[in-house]
Amino acid sequence: MVAEPVEGLRVVHDDDDVVVVDKPVGVAAHPSPGWTGPTVVGGLAAAGYRVSTSGAAERQGVVHRLDVGTSGLMVVAKSEHAYTVLKRAFKERTVEKVYHAVVQGHPDPLRGTIDAPIGRHPQHDWRWAVTAAGKPSVTHYEVVEAFRSASLTEVHLETGRTHQIRVHFSALRHPCVGDVTYGADPDLARRLGLTRQWLHAVRLGFEHPATGERVVFSSTYPDDLQTALDRLRDQV
Repeated sequence: MVAEPVEGLRVVHDDDDVVVVDKPVGVAAHPSPGWTGPTVVGGLAAAGYRVSTSGAAERQGVVHRLDVGTSGLMVVAKSEHAYTVLKRAFKERTVEKVYHAVVQGHPDPLRGTIDAPIGRHPQHDWRWAVTAAGKPSVTHYEVVEAFRSASLTEVHLETGRTHQIRVHFSALRHPCVGDVTYGADPDLARRLGLTRQWLHAVRLGFEHPATGERVVFSSTYPDDLQTALDRLRDQV
């Protein structure tokens, strides 16, 4: 693992058991084959944070992940006890994971649940897809603001599959704005000044592994997402 400072990686909470970070776009959760860019694990190490040694060597302390192109809140375990407790909490779905996503068009109904299994794409191994052989995947959403060409949605994840929100909205024919990998219109992204999917982890809540107390953290939109949202609102 390369311990290098990560520009824009913000620590929002730190104690003996956990560190909660606000991850910028362009940063991976941990090192992986083929990825040479910055990572949360490397950034924390460079800043002097000691994390749990549980888990595979390249992802020690990591109990959940965000895509490289997704910004927002992540919790990393610092103690072995915290790692065990948080891994169980994610597995048992007691962690509150809330995202905001701007998707193309207007989902119908305005509030709903997408319950569709996700697995590797049958033709493209770098993508994921709704497929009968996939793992159970459940996404709850609600449209909170509608624009001429897109909708701002609040998303609650019940499961945590790779690319889950992106795959599920793409399957509905409402891909995340800017997510060209899953069928978004590149012209719309260009007009909004976006170079990635409009997707941000805005809230993260869990029972603290040491105290059992419910803790909740929140994050504001980064500048690129806020600018794109403002441009949508300005459209007549």
